[in-house]
Amino acid sequence: MIAVDAAEASPPVAAHLEASGVVKRFPGVVALDGVTLSLHGGEVHCLVGENGAGKSTLIKILSGLYAPDEGTVSLDGLPLRSNAADARAAGIVTIHQEHNLVPDLSVAENVMLGIWGERFGLVSQARLRVQAKRALEVVAPDIPVGVPARSLSAAEGQLVEVARAVAQDAKVVIMDEPTTALADQDVDRLFRLVRDLRGRGLALLYVSHKLDEVFALADRITVMRDGRVVASGEASEFDQRGVVRAMVGEDVELYVPRDHTPGDPVLEVKGLRREGVLDPIDLTVRAGEIVGLAGLVGAGRTELARCIFGAEPPDGGEVFLDGKLLKLKSPADAIQAGIGLVPEERKQEGLVELLNVRENIGLALLDRLARWGVLRRADERHTAETLVEQLDIRTPGVETAVASLSGGNQQKVVLARWLARRPRLLILDEPTKGVDVGAKAEIHRLVEELARTGVAVLLISSELPELLALSDRVAVMREGSLVAVLDRSEATKETVMFHAAESSETGGSAHA
Repeated sequence: MIAVDAAEASPPVAAHLEASGVVKRFPGVVALDGVTLSLHGGEVHCLVGENGAGKSTLIKILSGLYAPDEGTVSLDGLPLRSNAADARAAGIVTIHQEHNLVPDLSVAENVMLGIWGERFGLVSQARLRVQAKRALEVVAPDIPVGVPARSLSAAEGQLVEVARAVAQDAKVVIMDEPTTALADQDVDRLFRLVRDLRGRGLALLYVSHKLDEVFALADRITVMRDGRVVASGEASEFDQRGVVRAMVGEDVELYVPRDHTPGDPVLEVKGLRREGVLDPIDLTVRAGEIVGLAGLVGAGRTELARCIFGAEPPDGGEVFLDGKLLKLKSPADAIQAGIGLVPEERKQEGLVELLNVRENIGLALLDRLARWGVLRRADERHTAETLVEQLDIRTPGVETAVASLSGGNQQKVVLARWLARRPRLLILDEPTKGVDVGAKAEIHRLVEELARTGVAVLLISSELPELLALSDRVAVMREGSLVAVLDRSEATKETVMFHAAESSETGGSAHA
C-alpha cells in the first residue's frame, strides 16, 4: 500500500483525467478536503470508502455537476469547466447506480441521447438506429434497438448506458456501484465489458463497496475516508484487510459465523402459493434462529417475503405465527401480528425521504405513540434518540432529513424502526445492499443481537458469504419453488449454487 501523496508516482500511461487538491464544502460539512486523483487511459482505477467518505461528491465534481471550492480538474492537461454538458462533450461519461434511461424512449434514442444529430430541427430515426446499433455491437449486440427502455432488465439497461458511452466516444467512464441490481451471470458479463473498454484505451473509475469486485478488476486502488484520500497505489500492493482498515480506520471482521440456539417455531408457512410466482412452499423459522433464503434473481425470494408480510395476497396456503393462523389482508395486519420487513429497495419502500429521522423511525409505532389519536411527539423523539445512540446512526440529530444520510445510516434507520417495534419475526431482504463494509459489519452485529434475544429472522441475501456466515440453515429457492434446505454444516457456496441453478427438469421439493 502506498501512503499519500500517491500523485507523486509515475503514471503508467499519459494521464487523461486529473483532480488536484479538490476541496468541496457544504453548510457545516467539508465533503472533500484536498483530494488528488489521477485516471489513466487503459486502466481500471477502483475508488472505495465508507458511505459519507466523499466518493459521490468527487464523482459529481469529475462529471461537472459540482464546482470545486478549491483545486482543479483537467483532462489531457486542459482545465475543465464545472459544467455537465462540457464534461460529456470532453468525453467523460458517468454511469450511476440508478439508471438514467428515459423509459418511454426506444433503446436507440437512449443510446444516442443528447447526440441525436438533428438537421433543421429534425431527427432521422433511421440514422439514429444505425448509429445506436453500431455502439451496441461493441457492448450488447443482442439488445434490439427499437424496443422501449422500460422493457429492459436492470442488466440490459446498464449495458445500454455503456453503449451510450461508446456512442459518445468517451475517454473516461465512471461507474458508480454498477453491480447492485445484477445477477451473477450479468456481473461476469459486465466484468468482461470493463476489461474490453480498458483494452480500448479508456480510463475507467470503478466505485464499489464489494471488495471482491475491486480486486477482480483494479489496476489501481484509492481509498477515501472523511473526505480525504488516505491510501492509493497499485492493486497488487493491497489486500482486503488492508483496504478495510484504511476505509474505517480499524480492523473489521466480516462474515464471522456464530452459533445460535433455536427455540420453538415462530413462523410456519404451509403450502403457501401464488399463481405463476410461487409453488406451494413449506417453511419454518424458530425463535432465535436465522434462516437464510438463497436463490438467483427471479427465484421468488422477495415474492415469498411479501406474501408472508401481507403485501401480496397468496392464492393458497397458510401462515402461522407462534402457532396462531394469520389472516393477513395488508402489511398493517402483519405488523400488528408481530412481523417486520426491511425491504430490498429502502428508498422506494422502506423510507419516506421527505420526513426526518425521528418521523421515519416512528412510522411503525404510531399506534403505540398516539393517545386518543394524538401523536406524543416527546415520546417519539425519545424513542428515536435512544435508537440513534444504540445503533450508532451517524446523523446531526433526529430532526435531520433522512434523505441527507448515507446509505448505511439510512438502512440503520429502517432497522431501528423494527427494533423499537420488537417483532417476533423480522424479514430482511438484502439488508446490506449498497452499504459500505463498516455499516455492513454493524448490520451483521444487529442481526446477531436480534437472534440472541429470541427474534426469528428470515434473511434474503445475494451475497453468499454473508448468507452462509449468518444463517443457521439455508433454504434455497429456484423458479418459485423451495428446492433444498441445508444445515450450516451442509451449506457451502458450491452446494447452494448447485441447487439454485440446477435444471428445473430434475424437479424436487424441500421442507424446512
